[in-house]
Parts: sequence; structure tokens; C-alpha cells
Amino acid sequence: QQSGTTVIIFGICFLMIYLILSALYESFIIPFAVLLSVPCGLMGSFLFARMFGLENNIYAQVALVMLIGLLGKNAILIIEVANQCRKEGISVMGAAIQGATSRLRPILMTSFAFISGLIPLTIASGAGALGNRSIGTAAAGGMLIGTFVGIFLIPGLYVIFESLATYFKKRKEKEQIKEDEYVY
Repeated sequence: QQSGTTVIIFGICFLMIYLILSALYESFIIPFAVLLSVPCGLMGSFLFARMFGLENNIYAQVALVMLIGLLGKNAILIIEVANQCRKEGISVMGAAIQGATSRLRPILMTSFAFISGLIPLTIASGAGALGNRSIGTAAAGGMLIGTFVGIFLIPGLYVIFESLATYFKKRKEKEQIKEDEYVY
């Protein structure tokens, strides 16, 4: 009965994250750098579940919701530093590189600590083992793949979307200048 609600749950998760990030970054474009980095981890979660012969049950879906938040946190760390660098006048590419290099160690440390904490769940046995293995495998696999792909993908996505945001901002300023000249 609950299998059809998965898309609705993830849609609501992504919508809420998008709205919160739009308010945080004061932009409707930059949050896409965070949102588009998350599906890599979700694919890793499904890949690991398939490799270990597990189904996409309610336990795995709970792990996916948790994974969305954790992978989003990694992207937010990189993009926040990159935005601060942009405010200091650094180029888009330089800001992305600075954000990725300065946040690499904290991201790797927290991700590996999280994955290490999930190992007992992935090898669980006894009563309730299937649920524990579903949560542990989905979360650990998604975090592993999401972290390794994300540390390269997030700066690239930042460059793309920050360049778009800058382009639209300059275009809007030019239109405003033309409009002001026309009024006078």
C-alpha cells in the first residue's frame, strides 16, 4: 500500500530543501547545485542494496531520507565557503576550488565516521536483521558513493549555477540601467 508514496515523500523532501536553500543563498538558482549532487548518493544506495540482495522497503526509504540530508550537508559546506570566497572577489572557478579544498577533510571525516557507525547494521543477524541490514546498507552505500562522487561533482555544479546566477544578475542590472535612462 505504501509503495506509491515514495515519489511523493522524496518530492516533498526536495521541495522543502530547495525552499530552505533558496532562502539561505538568496538565490533561486544556486540551490540546484546542492539538489543535483544528491542523486549520486541515492543511486549508490540502490546499487548497494541490489549488490547485497536487499529490497527497496520502508527501512531503505528511511535511510534514503536521512541520506538526502547528509549529502545535502556536504554540498552546503562546500557551497557556503565558495559563496564567501565570491563575496571577497574571487572568481567562480577559484571559489569552487577553495570551497572544495577547505571542506574536503571535514566532509571525509564525517562521512567515514558515519559509514563506520553503520557497519554493525550492515552485518546484523538475528531478530530484525533484515530491517537493520536494509537501513545500514542503503545508508552506508549511498554515503560512500555520494561522498566520492560529490567531492568532484559539487564544485562543478557550483561553477555552472553560480555562473548562471551571475549572468542573470548582470542582465537584470543592465535592464534596470536602461529602464532608468528611459525614465529620465
